[in-house]
Amino acid sequence: MFENIEKAYEYIRSITDFVPDAAVTLGSGLGDVADSIEEVAAINYRDIPGFPVSTVAGHRGRFYFCKIGGKNVAFMQGRVHYYEGYPMQACVMPLRVLHKMGCRLLMLTNAAGGVNFSFNAGDIMLIRDHISSLVPSPLIGENYPDGTRFPDMSNVYDKELTDIIRNTAAEIGLPIKEGVYIQLSGPNYETPAEVRMCRLLGADAVGMSTACEAMAAVQCGMRVCGISCITNLASGMSPKPLSHDEVKEMADIRGPQLRRLIVESIKKF
Repeated sequence: MFENIEKAYEYIRSITDFVPDAAVTLGSGLGDVADSIEEVAAINYRDIPGFPVSTVAGHRGRFYFCKIGGKNVAFMQGRVHYYEGYPMQACVMPLRVLHKMGCRLLMLTNAAGGVNFSFNAGDIMLIRDHISSLVPSPLIGENYPDGTRFPDMSNVYDKELTDIIRNTAAEIGLPIKEGVYIQLSGPNYETPAEVRMCRLLGADAVGMSTACEAMAAVQCGMRVCGISCITNLASGMSPKPLSHDEVKEMADIRGPQLRRLIVESIKKF
């Protein structure tokens, strides 16, 4: 797996010498957030040797390199998931490639189900912490050469970056929630009983990504922050059946506001 990181890095470097100051992973339905930002370079995942390819609708599957406020920013328009059949090590490979390119700051975004009864579809949640114990750790196996074997997870989501996002949201008049994100494996949505379990564990939002990426980024020494777009209430909290179309529809609606929050926050990082 680690040799694929080197191959991917060499391929990207054959196309661009872009060194990202920050990277942003765009979750389900949020890929269009980067489209109106002027492109420096773009590379499709499927063109990169040994690189995992997104297979889910709403995940375009490419790196989009651009500039925001004088900073070099790499957007990941789509991610890969454990439920697609990839091992966890492959799910975090893209951010390790970004780290090798020189990136030291990672913003993770996702579409998530609201577990907290005070949340509503369309809310934006600033991630304060996560629960990842119900899915395999991406750090299992041979230790990543650029990361410590036993990384501390006391402060996964960087307090300074979190404060910047919170203050930026207030400046632009965007109400946001804050809470704990829990990652489950998917691809099925959770049962009502599983949602109650998540709530008892202290989760406010549930999804199928993000926590594994945050863990791998912290192991590399990257600073991490995260934002969830609450696209629906989780199973059992509303009579409406859950669907991926609903997730994409709400992400499309909230995309412009999330884009502004991301852009204005990055300018202050």
